[in-house]
Amino acid sequence: MSNILVCVDARGNVLQSISLELLTAARQLASQTGGQVEALVMGANPRALLASLGAADRILLVAHPNLAPYMPEAHLAALEAVVRERNPAVVLFAYNTAGLDLAPALALRTDRPLLAYCTKLAIKGGMLEAESHIYGGKLRAISTAKLPAVIAVMPGAFAESTVTDASSAELIDIQAPSKLGQLRTTFVSESAPAEGAVDITLADRIVCVGRGIKDKDGIETARQLAVALGAEIAGSRPVIDNGWLSKERQVGKSGRKVKPRLYLALGISGAPEHLEGMSGADLIIAINTDAKAPIFGTAHYGATCDLFDLMPALAEQLK
Repeated sequence: MSNILVCVDARGNVLQSISLELLTAARQLASQTGGQVEALVMGANPRALLASLGAADRILLVAHPNLAPYMPEAHLAALEAVVRERNPAVVLFAYNTAGLDLAPALALRTDRPLLAYCTKLAIKGGMLEAESHIYGGKLRAISTAKLPAVIAVMPGAFAESTVTDASSAELIDIQAPSKLGQLRTTFVSESAPAEGAVDITLADRIVCVGRGIKDKDGIETARQLAVALGAEIAGSRPVIDNGWLSKERQVGKSGRKVKPRLYLALGISGAPEHLEGMSGADLIIAINTDAKAPIFGTAHYGATCDLFDLMPALAEQLK
């Protein structure tokens, strides 16, 4: 019981970048346990991802038609079977939609402690120690847990591992559990953005507004700044929920994960759910009147001036 298992997150045979971050975290932990890094890929055609997972020592493949598209019941059944067979010291998940589905359920079914919101991990004295963001990122907590354990890692907490093919990794095909043929849930349909909708994940520059923008009229001022910058405008969840910007412009756990060269955060407090979506940006500049806002812990530069003084003055300078 020394290996570290990474639950690989893929959608439509496209590897999510958080999986590469989990492989980095797993490598750090494996160096402390003396074990190896195992990557678990579940899907109808899991071998389609082998070109990206060379950072793992061993790749576990579970293939079954009911593992695509993603359904929590199916993936949990396969995951539980693998964990009981392999008995890893730590199982690593992304703190995202799938991780929220699977990590707590796996911890309960296998009687393992669960630590979530994790940004740092270490094994000390045979115990797992984790640093986590709590209370919307305003506090950081240090927790310890006995091994084996289940961990949910905040996206952006670790650097991405190098994308290499799995030619040097050991491949192990694991038989899918019989439960996958007896599911109680069935995939019906999915909703996708309309064709022609903006894709902020491709934007080189983003001006993102949060609750501090106050109202819909403030959005127009921010939009003018975005035009002057040659940037796309985006919003945090409160802005989207209020209907001030369309859903495809949402940044965060329930929106899009972006990595622009420039990310200008206007009136955003910096809750973990939002940081998950933008912490990988090359340059983050935050503007917030609250000097203790968590966003300043992630930003490269910050200022506590009033948004409505800054935006028109900056737009004029850019012209």
